[in-house]
Amino acid sequence: MIIRQAVSGDLPAILDIYNDAILNTTAVYDYQPHTLAMRETWFNTKVEQRMPVLVAEDSGMIQGFASYGPFRAWAAYQYTVENAIYVHPAHRGKGIAKALMQPLIEAARKQQLHTMVAGIDASNAASIALHRQFGFEEVACFKEVGYKFNRWLDLVFLQLML
Repeated sequence: MIIRQAVSGDLPAILDIYNDAILNTTAVYDYQPHTLAMRETWFNTKVEQRMPVLVAEDSGMIQGFASYGPFRAWAAYQYTVENAIYVHPAHRGKGIAKALMQPLIEAARKQQLHTMVAGIDASNAASIALHRQFGFEEVACFKEVGYKFNRWLDLVFLQLML
């Protein structure tokens, strides 16, 4: 498996992974699948903002992707980013998210960012454990801020000082 910067040709695979997360998990608090045009806009924005989009590729197949983006829109938040890591459902539990995390953190440090946050559904024990392995600490838990799959969802925020 190699970890590399995504290219526009990776977007259909990235879209499939992301849409699976929307439709089948609480990793994304959204209801409707995204379109390829939406992913293209997202990708182009990442490129313009100099934000990485990393992919994990094995035998020509994209098995996961990771990125970060602005935490909030106001100027004083410019040194804080929020990360996102998604893995294809057939490849979860194989260390792909772990392989993506370190290069993502390194990219943030190289850009001289100050802190990285992660908003994770409180029921996602695997993602919370992954982030803790890399030194993220829980800083907040927002009760019942999302509603999906006929239930209220709690959102945990973790933070890593870079």
